[in-house]
Amino acid sequence: MTEEEFKAGQILLFDKPLEWTSFQLVNKVRWLIKRNFRIKKIKVGHAGTLDPLASGLLILCTGKSTKLIESLQGQEKEYTGTFTLGATTPSYDMETEVDETFFTEHLTSEGIHEATKAFLGDIQQRPPVFSALKKDGKRLYEYARNGEEIEIPTRTVNISEFEITKIELPKVHFRVVCSKGTYIRSLAFDFGSQLNTGAYLSSLRRTRIGEYKVENALTVDSFVNEYLSPKEET
Repeated sequence: MTEEEFKAGQILLFDKPLEWTSFQLVNKVRWLIKRNFRIKKIKVGHAGTLDPLASGLLILCTGKSTKLIESLQGQEKEYTGTFTLGATTPSYDMETEVDETFFTEHLTSEGIHEATKAFLGDIQQRPPVFSALKKDGKRLYEYARNGEEIEIPTRTVNISEFEITKIELPKVHFRVVCSKGTYIRSLAFDFGSQLNTGAYLSSLRRTRIGEYKVENALTVDSFVNEYLSPKEET
């Protein structure tokens, strides 16, 4: 691909590696393009953050296609992953240590499947305190790390599909199709409460954004091989 094509605008699908931040992937791709064409700057942005502890589809836009980011962010998303039942964490995932444990002896396969129905359609969801959302000009996770308590308002999100694909207690595997702004970590916490136990998100993978699917996504290595000059590979 040429420098002009990147500047004119490209929509690139990437499979974000586990433990990478979304910004790390953006910065890596921007650096590779700049180095390949020996240019000082190129616009590169992503259409929807993925947490470091999540893998899967991250859409990157270059050049003039960065204008499409907002519309891409608004499309429905599909995730797969696992909830661990019987415990909670302050971050609702594995970023923080377990802070409370609960009984799970009452759980049944039928009850676990039935509990998903409470979350279909428009629901009220409270974002995790360990998130990058801002309140009074400050990120929520900054309040959390300082031990400050803060009231986080709920917001309306939509879940069109929610299924349990496998049960291996204490883990349950799931697939969710949801609207922009849905926190799967919050869904994990609320799902545990619905089952009269605790739950936290123990793995997450984004598999689709709108019509874009992770099976068509690039790795950093395949991006270099397919889109950049072979002579620039190192």
